[in-house]
Amino acid sequence: MVVGAIPFDPSEPSCLYVPQQAQWHDSPPSGPGTLTPMPPLLEQRNLPDEHAFMRSVEHAVTNFGYSDVRKAVLSVQRELLFAHNIDVDALARNLRAQNPAGYHFRVPMADGATLLGVSPELLVRKHGASFVSNPLAGSAKRMADADADRRNAQWLCESDKDHYEHGFVTADIAARISELCSRLDVPEQPSLISTPTLWHLSTRIEGTLADPSVSALQLACRLHPTPAVCGFPTELARRLIRFVEPTERGLFTGMVGWCDAQGNGEWVVTIRCGTVAGPRVRLFAGAGIVEASQPAVEWAEVQTKLRTMLQACGLHA
Repeated sequence: MVVGAIPFDPSEPSCLYVPQQAQWHDSPPSGPGTLTPMPPLLEQRNLPDEHAFMRSVEHAVTNFGYSDVRKAVLSVQRELLFAHNIDVDALARNLRAQNPAGYHFRVPMADGATLLGVSPELLVRKHGASFVSNPLAGSAKRMADADADRRNAQWLCESDKDHYEHGFVTADIAARISELCSRLDVPEQPSLISTPTLWHLSTRIEGTLADPSVSALQLACRLHPTPAVCGFPTELARRLIRFVEPTERGLFTGMVGWCDAQGNGEWVVTIRCGTVAGPRVRLFAGAGIVEASQPAVEWAEVQTKLRTMLQACGLHA
């Protein structure tokens, strides 16, 4: 079995392990309970800051008029410094208590840090000849008030901008994987799913491989990165990202999961995550930019997406 994480940029080193032993166990029970307090926060900063991020959005939108790029996903990082070392076990328990239904992951990194998070997005799950991919693109903030929450969900269902953005993802996945399939089912319209912090447009893609020996890891590498985390067309969007983003993403918007000796496995997109090294925590979030994007709205979206990890750290966005 191989387990671990692969970065956004496949040319960078991966963080993969072949364990001497592996053991399956049921997920620990979780539910709303008392969260473990984290140490006091000493300082925090956004990379880039609000003004620089919105300028990057403007740059990307302008670029769409002079290139073939139609979508680019731009990211931010939030650096946190706490008074004492973070208890990674406690942070993982807080994540599970607040997000019991997500794909939880925790990976030791080569530099001694720990990658952990709870992704809502399944890149691919394969068993035998069958596989499932469940991309997400297009989101709206969850609201504490039930009526406001329903209005936001309805707004997302009717948002032309978000459906346009989502369409790039499903079409690209189908194009990359169709030649490997004897059957491929791609719903015509996305559905709506939710996490504790966000509504998402979601499409569950299912298929049967013509050659069952193709492994889950091979499928994942064929799909990665999808337009949900990079853009469209992929390589042109990646060049634009390199030009406008001030920091490297590393494992963020890569993929994390496992593959066994029979080729079965599960890989999820590395989002709603952070890295922990002693008292320092670095959180990540991104937003899909298309021609209709508004810089202030996209800034608000990435701040909402940071809430998953911030709340586990005992903080507010």
